[in-house]
Amino acid sequence: MTTRTLPMQVPAVGLPARVRIHEVGARDGLQNEKGIVPTEVKAEFIRRLAVAGLTTIEATSFVHPKWVPQLADAEALFPLLGEIADVGDVSLPVLVPNERGLDRALALGARSIAVFGSATETFAARNLNRTVAESLAMFEPVVARAKAEKAQVRGYLSMCFGDPWEGAVPVAQVVGVAKALMDLGCDELSLGDTIGVATPGHVSALLTALNDASVPTESIGVHFHDTYGQALSNTLAALQHGVSTVDASAGGLGGCPYAKSATGNLATEDLVWMLDGLGIETGVDLDELTATSVWMAGHLGRPSPSRTVRALTPSSSSPSHKE
Repeated sequence: MTTRTLPMQVPAVGLPARVRIHEVGARDGLQNEKGIVPTEVKAEFIRRLAVAGLTTIEATSFVHPKWVPQLADAEALFPLLGEIADVGDVSLPVLVPNERGLDRALALGARSIAVFGSATETFAARNLNRTVAESLAMFEPVVARAKAEKAQVRGYLSMCFGDPWEGAVPVAQVVGVAKALMDLGCDELSLGDTIGVATPGHVSALLTALNDASVPTESIGVHFHDTYGQALSNTLAALQHGVSTVDASAGGLGGCPYAKSATGNLATEDLVWMLDGLGIETGVDLDELTATSVWMAGHLGRPSPSRTVRALTPSSSSPSHKE
């Protein structure tokens, strides 16, 4: 139970009453680590995130180990997560790149899956070894089969605000790929600022254009990286537009193995601090979450980059393997 009196709650007009945080630290965060985190540590990390109140925790990715060796233990990890259901109504989405990945996920009982597309051709070629059109064609049977199995499907779209090889990405180009991804049957669309170059006006313009293309705000989530320190301001712009699903990573873990200029994800603690101050419900215990990130930092051997984690736990600058 938290005993903090800060931040003081000062609600703002026109924001959602509640935000669902889509926690990506265990998948998007750990996949960018140079070392391999033990399977048991990953399972305990996810359990602690659930205890902290997070109800959507992306667990792993069923990709070929050659491409993401940090997540090669998906088959071993997922069965360890059954007890997570005991701490509440928790969803454990997994990323699948193709039908083979879907087969593996469904065989283990996954009920929420995600596919990962690109708004630009260069990143599609580097990340998926396909054109944008070819990647959408690859996703079509994956989404159709997942829906037939009554699984929830999220479509990630990367490079929505800028690409390290192509530069600025036209809004109309992003909308076209986003609409095609949603037309496959995805329940939710996550807009990825993969290299962290978005600014609030750009966020608002893209969300408006998506609405004009009949992609409803309630089906949109946002996924910001903090490369230029804009992740929270961009999130606020999305909230002002009505978005109520925000991706974040405990302790600010993550980046992108295929885009070297991408730095860490928006830290979940930083997001919760802002939302708490705005009086927006998340169901997350910030102190419990912070302790979890300090614990994981100990296993990774370095302090958390989250400013909120550092402010609440000054001693965390020297992490240790404390259980």
